[in-house]
Amino acid sequence: MAFSVELEEWVGSLWHRFITRHASPDFPEARVELSSMQRPLALLFRALGGASGVGVEAASARDLLLRRNLLQQVAGTCQQLPVAWCDANNLRLPQSLAVYPEVALNQDLYRWLALLAAQAGPMRHWARDNQHWTQELLQRYPALRPRYRRLVEALLPLRPDPRQLGKDEAALEAALCQALREPGSVAQFPRSERAPWPLPLWLYPAENLGEPQASALGYEDEEGEGNQKAPGAEQKIVRKRAKRVEESTGKGGLLLFRLENLFSWSEHIDLDRCGDDSDDLDAARVAEDLDELALSRQRQRKGGGLKLHLDLPPADVDDIPLGEGIKLPEWDYRKQCLQADFVNLQLMLPRGSEAQPLPPRLAPLARRLRRQFEHLRTDRQWLRQQPQGSELDMQAWLDFHVERQHGQCAERGLFMEQRQNRRDLACLLLADLSMSTEAHLDDQHRVIEVITDSLLLFGEALSAVGDEFALYGFSSLRRQQVRLQELKSFKQRYDDGTRGRIQALKPGYYTRMGAAIRQATQLLGACKQRRKLLLLVTDGKPNDLDLYEGRYGVEDTRQAVMEARNQGLLPFCITIDREAGDYLPYMFGANGYTLIRQPQQLPLRLPQLYRQLTQA
Repeated sequence: MAFSVELEEWVGSLWHRFITRHASPDFPEARVELSSMQRPLALLFRALGGASGVGVEAASARDLLLRRNLLQQVAGTCQQLPVAWCDANNLRLPQSLAVYPEVALNQDLYRWLALLAAQAGPMRHWARDNQHWTQELLQRYPALRPRYRRLVEALLPLRPDPRQLGKDEAALEAALCQALREPGSVAQFPRSERAPWPLPLWLYPAENLGEPQASALGYEDEEGEGNQKAPGAEQKIVRKRAKRVEESTGKGGLLLFRLENLFSWSEHIDLDRCGDDSDDLDAARVAEDLDELALSRQRQRKGGGLKLHLDLPPADVDDIPLGEGIKLPEWDYRKQCLQADFVNLQLMLPRGSEAQPLPPRLAPLARRLRRQFEHLRTDRQWLRQQPQGSELDMQAWLDFHVERQHGQCAERGLFMEQRQNRRDLACLLLADLSMSTEAHLDDQHRVIEVITDSLLLFGEALSAVGDEFALYGFSSLRRQQVRLQELKSFKQRYDDGTRGRIQALKPGYYTRMGAAIRQATQLLGACKQRRKLLLLVTDGKPNDLDLYEGRYGVEDTRQAVMEARNQGLLPFCITIDREAGDYLPYMFGANGYTLIRQPQQLPLRLPQLYRQLTQA
């Protein structure tokens, strides 16, 4: 019996691979992954005028009502296909392309989509807008015409045969092929109940609402030009799918449940969030960023019920707040203004922190760093062209002699004096403590442990050199709760109390960088030192549960960095995120960040980077 089951599974897997391979319209041997071209595509997109805060990311598969052949119906494939789309905040391209049988053509297709997205604007009619954008792009850059013609000529033989389609579908397919050959030549498109087979050379609407799309051509109403609202009505293009689910009343009680339900956590669960403290505006913005909405009709409001605490932990186990919250502004790039008192920042102290010595495993490295940095503290420099000193400045004497020969005799000092160099600088280090720091780097190390070791060794090094410094960690949970962990202020000494607070750190929530940088700017700006360095250690890009996701968070962080520079501070970011090159140059500048490719080296590299930044 066991042998027959194994044989059946083996035959089934062979059949699945065979039917799937033959039903797929792709060319797997010529597949190109987006990850291999992500950075060049982002540069190409921005070089042709694309928004600098928009990143190139993979698009999820989209439900399409297509006419599938017999093999595809048997295999159950081609029901969901990835298509390229873009809006003001996103450029989404298929995760991989195998449309053409040649790798070079698939690579050119990726480049064409990035160029077309840089040219694109709001989409009103799928086919006409893509024709218009293509026409403008080819007119502006005539050198692209041979590549575009090569892509079209290679694509047309791969399109469905109109003779095997229905009358309406065949007419639509013929119109689309004509639009590909001569962009702008087709103004009216026939109606069809089914969507045309995806056109990889065109962009699609940004995640349509509703059920699987039929054609997405954006047909005009019979009465006017397009689906337009009344004057003054605000129209938003939203990128998400929606589905309606039936409300589960659970009338069977606790005893009448099925055991397999324990394994279906992804199914719909009723949660009453009416008591959530987020306002309606934030809820609307959160819904705007979701990829899919599940809606059900609530028939009645039941009394009592179970209240689940899904956000912050209870006060008796949460970190200890220090004073009242601090109101801070936040930059809204859509309005191009700072929203006053928009964010609430709370200073906190790690709960359960006790004075602890430096961990023994870090002691040898700490001793080596202290010796290196003590040398900076006692470093002596020769000051040239002094009016008096212990030795003659031969270079100054030589310059004086040459100038006197030419009839010029500028007043200058002719001596050298050795003096101890006084380091007139202050540094504040901000460490990202978001929930992503819970992730493992390998079998032994987590990100939070690497950050903790980095803070400890950084404190050992700076206490040895005698520079003024402060240490803070931050995370956030929406704009009402930006949490700033005070590990060491400028007024406190670096001692076992500070070491204990660092070792008590735990991963927090999300990464609202702008508010943390603005508060750090205020703290560092109050210092009297001439040079002020603001260091940010992070493992990812800014994000939060509300509207802070995507371009909004990137733009606010960039604005906060600019505000810090305007106050004479030097902001610098140290990251372990390998994709940092897509967004950090925009936020901190090309020379305002560095990537640590081996995160385990961060504890040693952080003091070395500080030494390089402060010796200039």
